[in-house]
Amino acid sequence: MRYPTPYYLIDERKLLKNLKRIQQVRTQAGAKSVLALKCFSTWPVFNLMRQYMDGTTSSSLYEAQLGYEEFGKEVHAYSVAFSEQDIEQLSSISDKIIFNSISQLQQFAEQTKHLARGLRLNPQLSYSEYDLADPARQYSRLGIIGPPPPEANALINGAMLHYNCENTDFENFSSLLNQIGKQYSTLFYKLDWLSLGGGIYFTRDDYPLEEFIKKLKAFSEQFDLQIYLEPGETAITDSTTLVTTVLDIVHNERDIAIVDSSIEAHMLDLLTYQETAQVKDSAKTGELHYIIAGKSCLAGDIFGEYRTNTPLKPGDQVKLCDAGGYTMVKMNWFNGLNMPSIIIKRLTGHYDTVKTFSYQDFKNNLGPSRGSSR
Repeated sequence: MRYPTPYYLIDERKLLKNLKRIQQVRTQAGAKSVLALKCFSTWPVFNLMRQYMDGTTSSSLYEAQLGYEEFGKEVHAYSVAFSEQDIEQLSSISDKIIFNSISQLQQFAEQTKHLARGLRLNPQLSYSEYDLADPARQYSRLGIIGPPPPEANALINGAMLHYNCENTDFENFSSLLNQIGKQYSTLFYKLDWLSLGGGIYFTRDDYPLEEFIKKLKAFSEQFDLQIYLEPGETAITDSTTLVTTVLDIVHNERDIAIVDSSIEAHMLDLLTYQETAQVKDSAKTGELHYIIAGKSCLAGDIFGEYRTNTPLKPGDQVKLCDAGGYTMVKMNWFNGLNMPSIIIKRLTGHYDTVKTFSYQDFKNNLGPSRGSSR
C-alpha cells in the first residue's frame, strides 16, 4: 500500500538491531544507556526501546517530562542553564540532575538535595569534525574546566562528559578515555556514576563492539563507577526513511527532480552541517544523474544526488535514508509546507500511522488554537 507522502517511516526491525547491541553493552560491560531525546523523541516507539534501554536524558524541561511520562525508568535532566521554574518541576520527576556550572549547582543545592546530582565536565578534549558541534571548541560554555573544587564535590555523586560527535573510531575513543581517566582520576574515585555522553557509533556493523565492551568494563572497574552512555543517533541509526514523491523534473544544465519535501523543513540537520542525504537505491554507475531538490523557495534546498538507469518521472517515489536522528525533532513549518506524517512498521510487519499534520496545525503553531475565521 502506498501512503500519502511525505512521511517518515520507522522500521522497528531495524531499530531492534541497534537496541540489541545496546543491550549487549549493558549486559557484558555493565554500562547503562539512556536515550538522548535531543536527537530522537518519537515516543510511539518507546514501548520497544524501553525494553533495551535504561531511561532517557534530556536537554530541557519538556524533554525530561516526555521521558518521565512516555519512557519511564531513569530520567536524567541536564540543561545548559536551568530556570527556577525548571528546577521546581524537574525536582519531582527526575532521578539524576546534571548541572552545567558550579554556580547553578550551588544555587539549586537545597531544591535538589533529594536527587543524584552531577556536574558536566569539559575536558578540553573532543572528537568532532564540526566546530559547530564541538563541545571543546574555543570559549565553549559547555561544562566546567578542570576538576570541581571541594565545596562542589560535596554536592555531587556523579558527573557527565560529552566529548564525542559521530565518533566511529574506537582507537580514538579509547585514547581519549585514557586521557580523561588520568585527568580526573582523583575525582572519579570519589563518584558513584559517570556519563560518557553520546556521539559514539558503537552500533555500526564495522565497529569493534567486543573491544568497546572490554574498555568500558575495565574503566568502570578501575574507578568503581556506574557508567552511563547517552546514545541518540546510535540508537536509531539506519532505522528511518523519509519517503517523498517526485512532483516535477526541471533542467538547468542538470536534470533536477523536485520532491514534495524540503531539506530546510524536514532534514534541517543536514543543511546546518552542509551534508547531503543518502538516496535509497541510488546506483553508483547509473547512467542517469539527477539532483534531488525540495519544493521550498530556498535556492539551496537540495537533498543530494541520485543515479539510476531508469528515468525519474512525476509520481515516482524517492526515499531518503537514515532520516531518524535530528530530523523529526527539528522539522518546521517553513514555507507552510505540510510536515511529513510519521508511520511505524511494527515488528509484526503492520504499518501504523501514528501522526499526521494538517492546515490547522500550521495555523495554530503561531496563534491561538481555533477553527477557521471564515
